[in-house]
Amino acid sequence: MSSPIYVAIDTPDLSKAQMLAGQVKHHVGGLKLGLEFFCANGHHGVHEMMKFGLPIFLDLKLHDIPNTVAKAVQALHMLEPAVLTVHAAGGRAMLEDAKAAAGINTKVVAVTVLTSLDDGDLLDIGVGGKAEDQVRRLADLAQSAGLDGIVCSGAEVAIAKAAWHDGYFVVPGVRPTGGAMGDQKRAVTPREALDRGASMLVIGRPISQADDPDMAAREIEATL
Repeated sequence: MSSPIYVAIDTPDLSKAQMLAGQVKHHVGGLKLGLEFFCANGHHGVHEMMKFGLPIFLDLKLHDIPNTVAKAVQALHMLEPAVLTVHAAGGRAMLEDAKAAAGINTKVVAVTVLTSLDDGDLLDIGVGGKAEDQVRRLADLAQSAGLDGIVCSGAEVAIAKAAWHDGYFVVPGVRPTGGAMGDQKRAVTPREALDRGASMLVIGRPISQADDPDMAAREIEATL
């Protein structure tokens, strides 16, 4: 069975991205390409990364009016990523249009609450209650809008899984035991995330910034 680990390729440098992918390709299940990479390299960069033969998670977190998001998703058709993200906060119509515009082989998942935010940050932007409450609300919205799943932290994935049994749950900000938290505020270990219901584990710096990325990926894989 393919590994649930997707390594986060968070660099604008295509050569560095290719080097990292080449190092870890045998011990990860896919590559996560985000805004930093896509803004620097666009479609060409994604095509180059596809040559490693691994599924591509295109993490663009699209968030705009429904028509704009739908056209953006259509513009990505030729790439046909395995997974594509939009922001759940864009509302029902945007979510429905994004899913309708996606290719049949692309899972569209909705970002709920970024793992860099905590309850205090949510209050700052006018969202009351706890992060888990907001995740639950947005997960319900994503499910009813026909999406494939959501992105949430490992702290909330069990709650989402209990209500959405066949959902696809992407958990970023995963940190191995003893790993530095960086800008993540609601992180869990890879094993904890899987046990709670994660479908995909997005792991960046613990692999990409390791002295030996391949060994780091293997050591994490061994805990699963």
